[in-house]
Amino acid sequence: MALDLPFIWAALIAFAVLAYVVLDGFDLGVGILFPFFREEEERDTMMNSVAPVWDGNETWLVLGGGGLLAVFPLAYATILPALYAPLIAMLLGLIFRGVAFEYRWRTKRAKWVWDWAFAGGSTVAAFAQGIALGALVQGIPVANRAYAGGWWDWLTPFSIATGIALVIGYGLLGSTWLVMRTSGHIAQNARRFAYGAGAATLVAIGIFSLWTPFLKPLYVDRWFTFPTAVFSVIVPLLVVLCFYSLFRGLRIRHDSQPFLSALAIFILAYAGIGISFYPYIVPTSVTIWDAAAPDESLGFLLVGAAILVPIILAYTGYAYWVFRGKMDPEEGYH
Repeated sequence: MALDLPFIWAALIAFAVLAYVVLDGFDLGVGILFPFFREEEERDTMMNSVAPVWDGNETWLVLGGGGLLAVFPLAYATILPALYAPLIAMLLGLIFRGVAFEYRWRTKRAKWVWDWAFAGGSTVAAFAQGIALGALVQGIPVANRAYAGGWWDWLTPFSIATGIALVIGYGLLGSTWLVMRTSGHIAQNARRFAYGAGAATLVAIGIFSLWTPFLKPLYVDRWFTFPTAVFSVIVPLLVVLCFYSLFRGLRIRHDSQPFLSALAIFILAYAGIGISFYPYIVPTSVTIWDAAAPDESLGFLLVGAAILVPIILAYTGYAYWVFRGKMDPEEGYH
C-alpha cells in the first residue's frame, strides 16, 4: 500500500505550525503584557521566565515555513504574495523582540527602548500573525495556479478582528504562563490579567465561531452537514470544558491548570480551523495534493524529517524539563 505523502506532509506542517503557536504564543504573550508591569525587577523576571526557551520555540516557525516551501511549493508561491505585508511585519516584530533579549541587559540608560522593543515587537508579531490567519481563512483568490488578488486584499474587517483576537489569546497564554512560572506580585497580577484575557478570548471564540462558517460555502457544509456536523457539538463542548478548567484553576490557585487549559483551548481552536480547511491548503482553491511537490521529493524530505523532528522534540522537551518550576528572581538571563 503506497503512502499518501502529501497528506503525511500536510500533517507534519500542521503540527509544526501548532507547536509554534502554542509555544511561541506564550512568550509573545509575556511581551504583550510587559507594559502592564512597571517595576524593573518584575520585567526582569518576566523575561527570564521565557529566556531559556523562546528561541527554541521559533524553530517550529522555521520548520513550518521551510517545509511549506519545499513540500508544497504551489501553496507557498500563492500564499506569500497574498500575505507579504503582514508576514514582513511579523518578521520585523520577531527581530526587534529577539534583539531586545540581548541588548536590554547591556544598558541602563536606554533600557526603556528595549522594553518597548520587546513589548512592541511581541504585539506586532502577534497581531500580524492574526491578520495573516484571517486573510487565509477568508480565502485567497487563485487563477492559473497563481495569486490573482491585489496588494491589500489581506486588509479586511475579518482579518483585523482576527489579529486583535490573537493578541488577546496570546495574552491569555502569557498570563497563565506567568501564573505557573512566577510567584508573589507578578503571579498575582498575572492571575488578574488571565481572568480578563480568558473572558475576552471566550467572547472572541464565540464571535468567530458564528462568523467564520459564513465566509465560504465549504465552511457552512463542513460545520452544518452530516457527518462533519457532529464537530459542531463536540468541539464547542470541549472548548467550554477547557474554559471551565481555566477559570477553576485560577480560582483555586492551581498554578499549572490554567496554562494547560489555555493550551487546550488553542489546540481545539486550531483543530476547528483544520476541520474547516481540509483538504485545502489554500482555501478553497488549492488542495494539499494539487500543491504538493513530486512524490520522489516528498519521500526524500520525509527521511530528513523523520530524523530531525524527534531531535527537535527531544531538545525542546529537555529544555522545558530543566527549567521547570517557579522562577528564582535572583537568577536568569544576563
